[in-house]
Amino acid sequence: MNTKDLLYTIKPEQHNEKELTELLQNHPEIQFVSLMGVDFAGNDTDEKIPVKIFLEDMDAFLNGSAAQTDGSSVVLPGIASLNDARVDMVVDKDVNWFVDYNFEHFDDNGRMVGTLRIPCFLLHNEEFVCSRSILKNTLNYLEKEIMDLFAKHKVIPGLEHIDPDQIDHLVFTSATELEFWVKSPTEVTSLEALSSSQIMQEQYWQRTRGNVRTALEQTIEMLDLYGLEPEMGHKECGGVKGQIDASGHMTHVNEQLEVDWKFASGIQPGDNELLARTVVKEVFRMNGLEVSFQAKPIPGVAGSGEHTHVGMAVKMKNGKLINLFSPKDMQKDFLSAIGYGALMGMLKNYEVTNPFVSCTMDSLNRLKPGFEAPVCIVTSLGLSPENPSRNRTILAGLIRDLTSPMATRVEMRSPNPYTNTYIATAAFYLCCLDGIKACVESGKTLKEMEAEISKKAGDPGFYLEEERQYRTEDDVFEDFTEEERARLFGEPPATVWENLCAFEKYPEKVSVLTAGNILKPEFIASFKEGALIRWKTELQSRLLPECAQTVSSMKRLHTADTCSDWDLSMWAKVNTLRAKLAKDSFAKKSLLTRMRQALTEGNYDMVSKLMLEICATLDELKQEYRVYQQNIID
Repeated sequence: MNTKDLLYTIKPEQHNEKELTELLQNHPEIQFVSLMGVDFAGNDTDEKIPVKIFLEDMDAFLNGSAAQTDGSSVVLPGIASLNDARVDMVVDKDVNWFVDYNFEHFDDNGRMVGTLRIPCFLLHNEEFVCSRSILKNTLNYLEKEIMDLFAKHKVIPGLEHIDPDQIDHLVFTSATELEFWVKSPTEVTSLEALSSSQIMQEQYWQRTRGNVRTALEQTIEMLDLYGLEPEMGHKECGGVKGQIDASGHMTHVNEQLEVDWKFASGIQPGDNELLARTVVKEVFRMNGLEVSFQAKPIPGVAGSGEHTHVGMAVKMKNGKLINLFSPKDMQKDFLSAIGYGALMGMLKNYEVTNPFVSCTMDSLNRLKPGFEAPVCIVTSLGLSPENPSRNRTILAGLIRDLTSPMATRVEMRSPNPYTNTYIATAAFYLCCLDGIKACVESGKTLKEMEAEISKKAGDPGFYLEEERQYRTEDDVFEDFTEEERARLFGEPPATVWENLCAFEKYPEKVSVLTAGNILKPEFIASFKEGALIRWKTELQSRLLPECAQTVSSMKRLHTADTCSDWDLSMWAKVNTLRAKLAKDSFAKKSLLTRMRQALTEGNYDMVSKLMLEICATLDELKQEYRVYQQNIID
């Protein structure tokens, strides 16, 4: 079967009844339609509506009155309740629609059966209440505000070459990438082997082999058919070398890979990312491989990021595109006033953006010192404008190419594959706007703005907080102690609860997010409630049972006839830790029991502290038990 003959994408200009009818009639392999709304947790809806019904009621579908869901089907706590649950699904006619093919289901002509996935907005009580609408409305708001700045300030530092009267519209460009782990089903690789391979850098950018190579190549081909314009696929730093069995098949696969594709504008990047995740998972599954998009699927080994690139440009009336972050003289300055403002705004207000980026235990497990994961709110510009930076230890990376002003952008390195890209990107841009207004209206020169972002902790500034440092060209992990990092760049949250508390701790920064009344306080409250429910559920149904199971599995291995004094000493240490975690007495309750009580009482400050103590004690127990095991001779 020639997959290139299939229909993969329907462009916005084709979203009319005449062309849609013709396309679907010419492609009978497309047998279903699904409306894709995205709730506050980043979940996308999916259903199977026979294409015949879509064709019969196309006018109703295109005008938002044919499909609906309810509050129990999407994560909108505090908004769509059980007694007020109706949520309408309004088709988005301004983005690409994709056809999702089933690799295991074929029609009578031998073609894969397809489902037309139509992005939509969720509407509740005449108000849009979804991630996609938040991003779309945010970008519309930003365009109006920045156009007002150009109207008020005819000359903006670094953008003197732009005539405000000749601007047609703004273009908001962004891009994500996917890092993920792939493994053979049911096969387990030792943590020691994975850690050793990473330390020795045996995997990064190495050649892929066998079904991993096939799946990676097919993924790139498939993304190209969908029009995502993939730029590369390669091995990441984690993993071990697979083995080949007697039949020539790869076994014991456990590798980390990355796939990149071209940037897009508006809310299209979020839709592209959801599509890419689906393609990766299905193609690798077709090749007998499992894929994990978790941020930290394997403790002690590199996690998976999804760096999010943020940019901004103007489209002139003559068709020319000009990057608003790039200064007129790339050799003289790092950024324009809008570029400096955007970067400073994201850094200054990151505490209230972070919950949207990292709202799960898994995501925060990745954000720890080492493994190139960013933990500090800090940027790097480069040693000079002629010498761009590629410091991989910072949160916000400035990407510049002296020969290509259009390439200038900010790379936020904290997101992971399960970050809600729509809301996170909206939050990034809202923070950008806060900094842009401050810089443009300050009357400062570009060198004064460079001095602002480069100031030392304790130095006053016109926008950034006095007690903080926001720029370093050093290695954050190697050149600063943990205490210095916390003092200079702020202490990163260690738990989901600590992260969510930022909304109450920094009301002045929350007001930056709610500017324009798009990311509304009730939306933030709904997001927080949903994240809190998932965190509590994960603790109750996963962390506590898994911890108890781990403790129970650590049995005494020595016997009276064979043990040494070392064995007795080590087992005493192990047993003390086991009891601390899971053994109650009248005098003292175990950590697991205290956690259950705190969860029941809703004492989340205590839950947060106990979670950290449980995880630290469990890590210590695993290490001590491993040492104890190594001295046992059968």
